[in-house]
Amino acid sequence: MGYDLNKKLVIAISSRALFNLEDENKIFEEKGLDEYYKYQIENEDVLPKKGTGFRLVKNLLRINEDFPDDKQVEVIIMSRNNSATSLRITKSIEKYKLDIARSAWSGGSDISKYLKPFKVDLFLSANEQDVQEAINEGIAAARILPYENDEDEFSTQVKIAFDGDAVLFSEESEIIYKTQGLNAFLEYEKQNASNPMKSGPFAQLLRVISNIQAKYHEEQTPIRTALITARNSPAHERVIRTLSQWGVRLDEAFFLGGVDKYEVVKAFGADIFFDDQDVHLENTSKVTPSAKVPYKKESILNNI
Repeated sequence: MGYDLNKKLVIAISSRALFNLEDENKIFEEKGLDEYYKYQIENEDVLPKKGTGFRLVKNLLRINEDFPDDKQVEVIIMSRNNSATSLRITKSIEKYKLDIARSAWSGGSDISKYLKPFKVDLFLSANEQDVQEAINEGIAAARILPYENDEDEFSTQVKIAFDGDAVLFSEESEIIYKTQGLNAFLEYEKQNASNPMKSGPFAQLLRVISNIQAKYHEEQTPIRTALITARNSPAHERVIRTLSQWGVRLDEAFFLGGVDKYEVVKAFGADIFFDDQDVHLENTSKVTPSAKVPYKKESILNNI
């Protein structure tokens, strides 16, 4: 019987999201693929700096220490690099003592088609095209934004923060807000307060996280989640009722009503924050690892 990934939290992450490889990517963009491959091979033993996704991955993998016979978290490297250049990445994983055993190297081709075979719950990449393709396929995916912090922020509790509309929840309400304005949005939410919202691209990820949390006593859970949304009263009621209907756990919720998100995100101490709007991410990415969730290709939000 093969190794079963179905009952685990499976995170797929690109090498450029796990490690800071921006200088290497610049070589690729300015000098081409051959020079990039040459550089990676020649620098096989050079340890790259930690990337935006490193802290999240390291802290998530710690959870497996509580389940030595049944890992709860599986991290898989999924990269457009080829197998020849993979040695620098795998050696770096060993040096950083990350328990990552599985990887996929597509040699420049679309990586998103391999996400479902690996039962991926979350895909993190710095490649906008790969993230877009994953979202189009219905997989929770986000484009990692540059973030530099050399401090070792290892923690026994992983903190993950989400935006609401178009991230945890469907984009229906956000479309009304952007096309008809705030008053129409508030009226719509008031009228539909008892009607649960449809799932957004990250709803299933929250469900998987909730399943892991349920294995612990509440005060001992290794994952803490937060909703940080621009909604406020009375639009908060539908959110609360939706989460209750889904039967998922959300540890903290902030209904900011237009207040800047970045200070709340920083105070929460997020290992990563997911949002769909640049206006929020521009500031949060300066204080905490952040990632942008794109809309599906056919979404009208792309044209608003």
